[in-house]
Amino acid sequence: MDWLDALILGIVQGLAEYLPISSSGHLVIFREILGLELQGEDALQFDIILHAATVLSTVVVLWPMFYGLCKSFFTFKKDYNFWYVMKILVSCIPVAIVGFFFKDLVEGMFTGNLVIVGICLLATACLLSFAHFSDRLLGRNGTAAGKGRDITFADAITIGVAQAVAVLPGLSRSGTTIATGILIGDSKEKVASFSFLMVIIPILGEALLSLKDIIAGEAAGGAAVPASCLAIGFFSAFIVGCAACKWMLSLVKKGKLIWFAVYCLVVAVICLLW
Repeated sequence: MDWLDALILGIVQGLAEYLPISSSGHLVIFREILGLELQGEDALQFDIILHAATVLSTVVVLWPMFYGLCKSFFTFKKDYNFWYVMKILVSCIPVAIVGFFFKDLVEGMFTGNLVIVGICLLATACLLSFAHFSDRLLGRNGTAAGKGRDITFADAITIGVAQAVAVLPGLSRSGTTIATGILIGDSKEKVASFSFLMVIIPILGEALLSLKDIIAGEAAGGAAVPASCLAIGFFSAFIVGCAACKWMLSLVKKGKLIWFAVYCLVVAVICLLW
């Protein structure tokens, strides 16, 4: 991997993490296009660095909300923000279970298998389409709960399960969690913010574990990605992620997810025919 490869992958991650098109799937696709041979632990570690960058983008873009949540939670204020953080923690339980018990299986998905990516992109396209037409399909009218209902603890665990399933490359995490929230009747605006905030804890946890292995010299192929490339990938993903996060929040409010369903369908077909 050279600096240009890292820059391209960083830009891809910054865009695809927030847009409902699957960042993990697109990283697999672009590694194939660039002819990179990163696999297994090497691919996962580089992806974690890029995901950590987009987590930082989330914090920056949603800073007023993030600061308020942290302030209430760490001072045990027991207000709306405190219970909102508790819902985020509950939503992390399913993905934590997947991480602890199915880590090796998940890592095996990041081996450049475009068939898996294509199938999961098809699933993403279907889910986004269903969410877009949910009001009509489920018989909800303009005053339905989906127009403004807040996220409950039951919703949080449901969205958390969606996030756990979305570890598969090609199944968009943001698309899956946002679409799930919309389908169960949550406010589009609120579920978008919740989706971006709920990923912070699992990504940072995985990044810290990966960093520990790298420092200890235990990560397989840890030297395959130069430090300069890691830095370039991180900063490019962060900068692009800030712009993409703001854009996605606006798109969700306007109900424009259907166009990403079309995009995922097209890319899925290309992957399956590659």
